[in-house]
Amino acid sequence: MTVINTIIFDIGNVLTGFEWKAFFQKFGYSEEILDRISKATVESGTWAEYDRGALSDEEIMNAFIANDPGIERELRESLENIQGMLIRYDYAIPWIKELKGKGYRVLVLSNFASRAASDCKDALDFLEYVDGGILSYKEKFIKPQPEIYELLIDRYQLNPTECVFLDDTLANLTAAEKFGIHTVHFQNKKQAEMELSKLGVK
Repeated sequence: MTVINTIIFDIGNVLTGFEWKAFFQKFGYSEEILDRISKATVESGTWAEYDRGALSDEEIMNAFIANDPGIERELRESLENIQGMLIRYDYAIPWIKELKGKGYRVLVLSNFASRAASDCKDALDFLEYVDGGILSYKEKFIKPQPEIYELLIDRYQLNPTECVFLDDTLANLTAAEKFGIHTVHFQNKKQAEMELSKLGVK
């Protein structure tokens, strides 16, 4: 049995809460407007481009507006600062420190917008404890593109069979498995720890 030595974490809904619905609700919009905002942003293909980081903030905003020009004011208002869209998980730092204390290397691999990295720093305080990783906006690739996994493997000289990747999105796990990386479909910390133990992670 291959020994796991590297734990790779997704960020949103694994090490932090991606609470976009609650974030938009706090502006007091009607249910109709909330639905339209969701469809124009997080539930649209444009959000992947937001995470890819190849477009400027202005270009991304214009793309969101193009999805639904009738809510331009609400889109500009709600996305001016997205602090609060990510919620800090208290278990993130202790979990990372525990794994590192047992000798594991801990990396992150996440689709992440530059605006989220700057506006939501309070929810990302665990990043100083990890051993590295890849945030999509810095590299212009997003999961499940194979290039982002190749980049992680090459940059950190990983043996994929000695790695396990935790993500809440099945498509991202399927892509990782093609490289020989073990995977855990993350639902909650307790479930994930049980799955990790089956792979021999202490």
